[in-house]
Amino acid sequence: MPSERELELSLGSDDGLQVFLDGNMVYENRVNRGAAAGQDQVKLQLSPGTHTVVLKIVNTGGIGGMYWRMLPPVDELGGPMVWSLAPAQVRELGANNLSQRLGEAWRTLHSPVYREKLAQADSLQTALNEIEASIPLTMVMKEMEEPRETFVLLRGAYDLPDKNRPVTRGVPAALGILPEGAPNNRQGLALWLTSAEHPLLARVTINRIWEMIFGKGIVATSADFGLQGAWPSHPELLDWLAVEFREGGWNVKSMIKEMVMSRAYQQGSRLRPEVVAVDPDNELLASYPRRRLGAEEIRDQALYVSGLLVENFGGPSVKPYQPEGLWKEVAMPQSNTRNFVRGAGSQLWRRSLYTYWKRAVPPPSLLTFDAPTREFCATSRGTTNTPLQALVLWNDEQFVEAARVLAQRTLAEVSTGANQDTSSQQAMDWGIARMFLRCTGRSPEAAEMVSLRNALKAFSKRYQDAPEDAAKLLAAGESMLPEASDPSNLAAWTMLGNALLALDETISHR
Repeated sequence: MPSERELELSLGSDDGLQVFLDGNMVYENRVNRGAAAGQDQVKLQLSPGTHTVVLKIVNTGGIGGMYWRMLPPVDELGGPMVWSLAPAQVRELGANNLSQRLGEAWRTLHSPVYREKLAQADSLQTALNEIEASIPLTMVMKEMEEPRETFVLLRGAYDLPDKNRPVTRGVPAALGILPEGAPNNRQGLALWLTSAEHPLLARVTINRIWEMIFGKGIVATSADFGLQGAWPSHPELLDWLAVEFREGGWNVKSMIKEMVMSRAYQQGSRLRPEVVAVDPDNELLASYPRRRLGAEEIRDQALYVSGLLVENFGGPSVKPYQPEGLWKEVAMPQSNTRNFVRGAGSQLWRRSLYTYWKRAVPPPSLLTFDAPTREFCATSRGTTNTPLQALVLWNDEQFVEAARVLAQRTLAEVSTGANQDTSSQQAMDWGIARMFLRCTGRSPEAAEMVSLRNALKAFSKRYQDAPEDAAKLLAAGESMLPEASDPSNLAAWTMLGNALLALDETISHR
């Protein structure tokens, strides 16, 4: 010590405590306790010179511990406050302004309000860090300050550049040049793609929207607008729609509305022999082109018709029903998607848009209906007709559950909306017609009604004779069964709903 002074110590111990100064005991507390901060306050009288302080902790059992903190006098200059003794010109030199740091240190020592504000700032910063850490990150491309040298590749081999044939960035000469003032980078490329002089972007986009709605694009080869692609069936229509799309601010929703409100979209799909003789491929769109719904549309429609569909907007991907062990068959041992953990509750009934896709193993029910894998880019989907598709509609847990909930919904409407005894023939016919209308968009014809009525009676007898089979059927899915329901009756209506959801008319655009 440079001078005589008093030093206060804040101590804690587990258990008893003795304090020795230069070999002499100056404090003792015999006690049984656990260590904590500030249990003992000890003041040491120190003379100038070097001193030795020894703590003796007497532990009587359990885990030992201690707490030590020096409490220097308020007027003592410690830590960064020592720099306050330096001349002013020294304190203000360099990038680190010592005067500012000294002011902050002084307020920290002597201002409780300042310390409270610092604690609040630290708490807010911790909360901000937690929020930022929870935000998903994605990689974003950034232009290099100096573009990498690029050369013609011999026979296209990436490792055989011809150093005598350097090339620079540019757009195909046949398709014009970059807009005036556009930078020669990705931003310039985007400006060129969306410029009025660029002939392809609006046409390609409109053609794909048209293909989504009508099943085939105005240009049939939607992935090829080059010389080897098909000629547009209606070139003037394609031009007009492309200009409308571009001039309308690239509004996709507006263009879809334009198409679905057209007479071409709203007409029926019934084929007329005299038209087929002239236009067998229906390129003139004399009737709406019948085609099967897409994989996601088939699943979403079944959920919607049954009343199961959860239409919350946004949120993370979900994992609905799929066979167990499927991911393990193709995943590497170290893969973080080796084990499939099925979702629960509302996650099972969200739109297919939110379904989690493992790149090499798409959801199997969607893959069966020609959904592509994510291993390559697909501009359009093929349409197949296989027995597996019927197997999915009749047996997949998602569709069986949808059929059962559709049956529950129909029976509830029969008993309340129709205000009838559900066992009467009139009530059954009303329910059958209601279910058929909900699935197909029309009422059943007389012959269809007879077939549906007979099917329901056959299903009823089947499950009345085998109630254990009815219980197994109704166990599909996680949605709740209604209380006080007749299992055999509900199982029969479930089978009827299952058949209607699988109708070609139900899963087709018409």
